[in-house]
This record gives sequence, C-alpha cells and structure tokens, in this order.
Amino acid sequence: MTATERSLPEAAEEPPGHARRWWVLATMTVCLLVVIMGNTTLNVAIPTLQRQLGASQGQLQWAIDAYILVFAGLLFSWGVMGDRIGRRRVLLIGLSVFTAGSLLGAFSSSPGELIAWRAVMGIGGAAVQPTTLAVITNVFPEGERGRAIGVWAGAAGIAVAGGPLASGAVLEHFWWGAIFLITVPVALLGIVATVLVVPESRDPSPGRLDIPGVLLSVLALAGLVYGIIHGGSGAGWGSPGVLVPLLGGLALLVLFVWLQRRSAHPALDVTLFRNPAFSAAAAALGLNFFALMGATFYVVYYLQGVLAHGPLASGAALIPMALGMAVMAPGSSRLAERFGAKAVVGAGFGLLTAAVCGFQLLDTTSPLWLLLVILTVQGLGMGTVMAPTTESIMSVVPRHKAGAGAAVNNSVRQVGGALGVAVLGSLLANAYAARLGSAVDALPADARAEASTSLVGTLAAVQRTVGGGDPEAAAAAGDLVGPAREAFVAAMHLTALGTALATALAAVVVLVWLPGRAQATS
Repeated sequence: MTATERSLPEAAEEPPGHARRWWVLATMTVCLLVVIMGNTTLNVAIPTLQRQLGASQGQLQWAIDAYILVFAGLLFSWGVMGDRIGRRRVLLIGLSVFTAGSLLGAFSSSPGELIAWRAVMGIGGAAVQPTTLAVITNVFPEGERGRAIGVWAGAAGIAVAGGPLASGAVLEHFWWGAIFLITVPVALLGIVATVLVVPESRDPSPGRLDIPGVLLSVLALAGLVYGIIHGGSGAGWGSPGVLVPLLGGLALLVLFVWLQRRSAHPALDVTLFRNPAFSAAAAALGLNFFALMGATFYVVYYLQGVLAHGPLASGAALIPMALGMAVMAPGSSRLAERFGAKAVVGAGFGLLTAAVCGFQLLDTTSPLWLLLVILTVQGLGMGTVMAPTTESIMSVVPRHKAGAGAAVNNSVRQVGGALGVAVLGSLLANAYAARLGSAVDALPADARAEASTSLVGTLAAVQRTVGGGDPEAAAAAGDLVGPAREAFVAAMHLTALGTALATALAAVVVLVWLPGRAQATS
C-alpha cells in the first residue's frame, strides 16, 4: 500500500476546519514574516557590514550561511517535536529564541559575534517556519487548504523584498545593528497573537520518539549544507574540507532513509517519496529556491556595485519581484485546481527561465526599469511555482504528521537556497576573478587578494587607495573601476545562464513527473 493510499482514509475522516482558522492564518503569516524578514535583512547590508564592522568577504558569507546551516540542520527535528509536544508550544519557543538572537546580534562587536548570534536566530527560525505551515495544514479543511497555503506563500514573497527594503531604510539613518531590531516588535505581536488565537495541536498517537532518526537527520542535513557552503566559499569542491562533510552527509542521509524504512515508529515515512506528486514537487521547490537565493545574491551586487545605488534603493528595487510572488501565489492555487499542478508549475518555471535569461540584456549603463521588468517576471514565475508545489507536498502527508511534512517542505527550500548561494556565488566569484585578470595589478600588492574576491572588495580597495595620499597610485586605482564593473557584468551573465539551466531542469522534472489535472482530480 502506498503512502497516498494510506493517507486517503485519514483525509476522509478529517474534522472540519477550525472556527477561527482565518485569524490563525493571519497569525501564521505574521510569524512567517518575522523569520523571512529577519533572514533577508542582511542581503542589502553586505557592503555596509564590510565597511562598518570590518568583516571580510568570507566572514560576510558565514554571517549569511550560519543561519542557513543551523536552520536546515534543525528543521526536521523541530517538525517532529512539534508533532509530539505541540505545535503552538514549539512556535512560541522558536519566536522567543529568534527574538533573543536578533537583539543580541544587533549589538555584536565583531564579525565572530555576529556569526554566532545569526546561528542562534537559525535555531529559532527552524522552529517557526515549518510550524506555521503545519498549523495551517491542521486548522484548514482540504477544500480550503490550497487557498490558505497560497496566502502563506504570497506572504513569503512579500517578506523576501520587505526585509531588504526595511533594512535599506534603516541603514540610511542608523547603524548597521539596527537592521536586526526591525523584526522584534513583529515577533512580539506574533507571540501575543499565537497565545490568543492559535489552538494547540499534535499527533494524538506519536509513539516512541525516534531519537537516532532525529539525530541522523540533524547530522546529515548539517553535513550537506556545510559542505555546500564551504565549497562555494572558495575552498575548492575537491578539497577534504568540502568532500568529507558532503560525502558524510550523503552517507548519513542514506543511513537515515534505511533506518526509517525499517522502523516501526519512523520520524518520517520515507515511502512518501514514492509518490510522484511529493517527489517532483519537492525537487521543483528546491530548484525554485536555488534560483531565488542565487539570483538575489548577484542582483544586490549589481545594484550597489555596478549601478551605484544605495541600500534603500537596492531594497526598493526588489519590490516588483516580491509583488509578483505575492500576487501569483494565491492565484496559482486556484489555477492549479482548474488546470492541474503540472501545467501551472511548468508555466511558472517557463516564466522564471525567461526572466533569468533576461539578465543577458543588462550592462553597466542599463536603465533601472529594465531590471525591474526582469525582476517582476521572475517574481511572477516564482509565485506561480511556490503554492502548488507546497500544496502537492502537504496534501500527501496525513494531518497529524503535518510537522514532519512541513519540515520536508522547508528542508528542500533551505538546501536549495544554500546550493543557490554556494554554487552560483562560487561561479560568480571565479568568473569575476578570471574576467578581472591582471587589471587588479593597478592596486598596491597588499590590496590585490581582497580585490579579486568580489566587486565590493575591488571598490573598497580602490576607495582606500584613492584616499591613501599617493596621487599616482590613486589615479591607477581609479582607472580600475570601469573594468571591474564590466568584469562583474560578464560574470553575472555567465551566472544567470547557470540559473537558467537549473530552472529549465525544474521545468523538465515538473512536466515529466508532477501529476496533471486528471490525476490530481481523480
């Protein structure tokens, strides 16, 4: 008997939706905004942190990736714990930890402290994000669940741009640490609303806790994500520091699957992956976030380094992408009900592929409106993908196992996003260094290594050299700005093609394996 067949009787016996389910959805949206905005606020602050906190390129990457690493490693564990001890309880714990990490991170005095508090934020975020989806799945009946998940996915799109926009506005007037204080009042609102309107829910028959399975999931996901991050940071994909955690994480993942298949009380029913709707949707969702996080990474550098916009303008430039996601996510659920998930998600990846190919039209003097059009199409494509794939995953999972199902959903998002930043970030850095070539020799010898790592590093080295008091060195350094921007645009073109390959692959996966209308409605 397949996982789908096992879940059908339970779905037929599901109770009607909770009386205050739309208030619960509003509360879960607020909680989701806290976590996503708390993560994305760092995107437009990277150049500011490099200047004000004295952080190196590697430390900046770890400030972003420390959150992702801890978040991804603990997602599944928190999902299982929510099913056992209560999802509302886990949500309150997560919001409290996330808020504490944000407050302490705001007053970090060194890059190392910032990285540590970002990891604490990841602990809290890992409890909150999957739990919001699990609560929604639990309180809404099957007929309304797709629409509710569409609203949830749309809120995620708003938060993707809301974080950078709020961060940019704060950086115009306050010190860098204030960006971590943005979410604190929103988190407090989420805590109060959760206490007032969210019902407690859990698995009524959780059985014995699969401690080995939970620990294996933490180690496997942490190993995989660490290897991806370390490889993307320039350590070299064939180095022991990358291969050991990558291969170790894969081996532990295989062991986890083997043990779960034989366990009488599995933390995750791995037979769910035999269902094409579940597996194809998970792969598509991961590739969607691969494109989202990877593209956002190089868009911010293009806006600030090439077009010379400030943090606020850079954050505002991401609004069209967020609006596209917010508009299409709720609507795509209704479209999927009418035309089938295969057609809708396939069309979404078609839009997304066209958008990232559009980056080839950009150069060092492109008008901002052209980038905004590209980002709008990108947002529409991503919004079209997010809700139907999420619903395809959650519809297969029994309601009482919603926490574990939501953890799978968020795990593929985070691993896909980490891969996007690491793989596309590595491709961008290597292509930039190759394109810049010997032009960096115009800088003093002690500044060349940092200048070769990124456009931000090059511009910072140029600024220091120009202000160093040597007119000849200043003139030579000033002449490097133009070639550096051209080298970055060329590297961005190549990286965008890599993004397009990923989205085209996702379209193939969807069109081959994701069920169409007839299967979805049978």
